[in-house]
Amino acid sequence: MGVVIPIEERLVERGSERLVSLVAEDMGRVDQTILSRTGSDVAMIPEVANHLISSGGKRLRPMLTLATAGLCDYRGDGHVKLAAAVEFMHTATLLHDDVVDESDMRRGKLAARMLWGNEASVLVGDFLLGQAFKMMVEVGSLHCLEVLSSAAVVIAEGEVMQLSAAKNTETSEDDYLAVIRAKTAALFGAAAEVGPILAGRPRAEIAACRGYGVNLGIAFQLIDDALDYGGSSAKLGKNVGDDFREGKITLPVVLSFRRGSMKERDFWKRTLEMGEVGEDDLERALAAMKVHRALEDTVERARHYGAMAKDALELFAASSWKEALLDAVEFCISRAH
Repeated sequence: MGVVIPIEERLVERGSERLVSLVAEDMGRVDQTILSRTGSDVAMIPEVANHLISSGGKRLRPMLTLATAGLCDYRGDGHVKLAAAVEFMHTATLLHDDVVDESDMRRGKLAARMLWGNEASVLVGDFLLGQAFKMMVEVGSLHCLEVLSSAAVVIAEGEVMQLSAAKNTETSEDDYLAVIRAKTAALFGAAAEVGPILAGRPRAEIAACRGYGVNLGIAFQLIDDALDYGGSSAKLGKNVGDDFREGKITLPVVLSFRRGSMKERDFWKRTLEMGEVGEDDLERALAAMKVHRALEDTVERARHYGAMAKDALELFAASSWKEALLDAVEFCISRAH
């Protein structure tokens, strides 16, 4: 069925060590749960699922579930199944995303759709969503089921919102933030929220963990947006400039378009709306972003949301879990350097 990459190989960048160490034992159990739940008599299902699951993703979302459960002194096993469910939800959205975006690469490897086709990618994504909901039911918390199922709805809405905004250079910053709140931050928020729910903590602590997760998710996505133009293929797990070639409207584009001259706006319309991308156009896009400080300002926006994530945790007393979650914010932001 494939081998899940050990946690220490997955998230080893500076700033994440404390979180990795604290959740290591539980993440081993999450990995075993993931392996057991991708089993199927239909041979293609474990093949497709494990192609992506074992490809070295950071597993940050399930770590948030484990860490917020630890922060709230949860004593039980439900957080392991919920963490696995969160990872399955995330993996399913990646399989579906790559079909919608017609992506060739994912995490430095050929996307599953390139090896097995679009139909298999969509259907295996559906299988993983089904397994995720089975595990939620097994945990027996109606509140956790409500939070994660609501997140699944919001994520789907975010995907549709992104479709309607695709290749639309008139997209505003507020419109774009609404998309990533739904498409990315919703799962971060839900992953962090179910920990205190399992622990039976008061509403204020549940809301604080959710606020932490949502703001961390926005910061994480904004850094990804900046990295697509200013990062490296090794960091991204895909080709630099893929967002540009796919006509995606992300915050660096929104800022460059708004701040640009009419000639520059015509360039963005030609390349992103009409899909007429020439050999030197990516370099031209990068030059425009440099002139208008679009990448720096995207990172600054990410820092703002990162600070909000940290503030949300001020409700909790000092602990190693709290420090690890604060470290996770710095890890997400530091990827831009």
